[in-house]
Amino acid sequence: MAIIVQKYGGTSLSSIVKIKLAAKKVIEYKQLGHKVVVVVSAMAGETNRLANLIKEMSIAINSPQSDLILSTGEQVSASLLCAAIHNLDFIATVYAGTNIPIITNNCFSRARINRIDISSLIEDMNSGKIPVVAGFQGKTEKGEITTLGRGGSDITAVALAAALEAEECQIYTDVSGVYTTDPKIVKDAKLLKHITLEEMLEMSSLGAKILHPRAVEFIAKHAVKVRVLHALENNQGTLITLDESPLMEERVVSGIAFSKDDALFTIKGIPNKTEYTYKLLNAMGKHHIDIDIIVQNTSSDAINDLTFTVHKEDFHRSKILLDKILPEIKAVDIIHDINIAKVSVIGVGMRSHCGVAAQVFNTLAKSGISMKIISTSEIKVSVVIVDSLLDTAVRALHNSFKLHELSSPLVDSLAEVN
Repeated sequence: MAIIVQKYGGTSLSSIVKIKLAAKKVIEYKQLGHKVVVVVSAMAGETNRLANLIKEMSIAINSPQSDLILSTGEQVSASLLCAAIHNLDFIATVYAGTNIPIITNNCFSRARINRIDISSLIEDMNSGKIPVVAGFQGKTEKGEITTLGRGGSDITAVALAAALEAEECQIYTDVSGVYTTDPKIVKDAKLLKHITLEEMLEMSSLGAKILHPRAVEFIAKHAVKVRVLHALENNQGTLITLDESPLMEERVVSGIAFSKDDALFTIKGIPNKTEYTYKLLNAMGKHHIDIDIIVQNTSSDAINDLTFTVHKEDFHRSKILLDKILPEIKAVDIIHDINIAKVSVIGVGMRSHCGVAAQVFNTLAKSGISMKIISTSEIKVSVVIVDSLLDTAVRALHNSFKLHELSSPLVDSLAEVN
């Protein structure tokens, strides 16, 4: 019997009706002869509600207290789904991350998994039970509850699939899989039947709300087979493939990812010495602030301007820290901007095709869109623009690369999906 790990997101568990439908899907796989482990997110909106309570009570967001509160949302979902499975005459057991256990480091609110003890899960499955695991959480060696960061239930699911050597990890969401871009912005976006691991990592890290980037890292490290599916539909969704096929290389661009979750800082007038750049970035790292795009401009008088982006939730912490270390790095001024958006064109076919960056810049120019920052890699071109022009940029780029015309065994039309 194959082991299947299923993860249900918050929108798939947003009501008792949907929880009952999720329970039926779990049972379907159980009746096919599979051993099933289920991972759940908190019900839609619950984590935000808990986060607001934490804020109102002035509890530090990177503290044991905040993680203890935030972890309760997934525990409620797990208990409700377990009850729904029981009502269908099957036996399920509820697990919090603490009693599997999932052992993490002590970086509260963004903990990383050190190890997982899967013995209790295997024992349950061998006795015919269905383990239902509260995602997003674990505990330190000292027993303090930790959370893995927003989207952390994806990490839990993929990590468990890796530890259990599962046949497949199924991520159930409110969309039919991975699209060439968000269908809410581009109505004729296409559903991809397959996407490479590299493309998925880029899309996740650049704003696509499908899989947490750290979950994709687990896929890469442990060769986990992952499929993204709609919780209420019966289709094959999108399979994340570990290898590139020649057909995928023919597809120059696979998708347009975007994000409004970033803030931009420019540090003006840093002396052109590596030690000052190091001091700045080291201080950010020590405060667990992730930096994304970095651009350095050097003038003729040996002075640098350093521009970079951080996640919006880290904006205020970053500003306080940067104001504090400004004299230490001998900088002149700090400029910041939260009204930005990041748009990225992604595709493994870019490795073997020229002119993609030029086409991106030409398309944006024709749409009257100026770029604040440019960042490229082998399979992506990212630009930072004014957030009010995001939808215009996404539609223009999707049309320019003719993603709405993709037609191959690797894609489905939106009409076919719906």
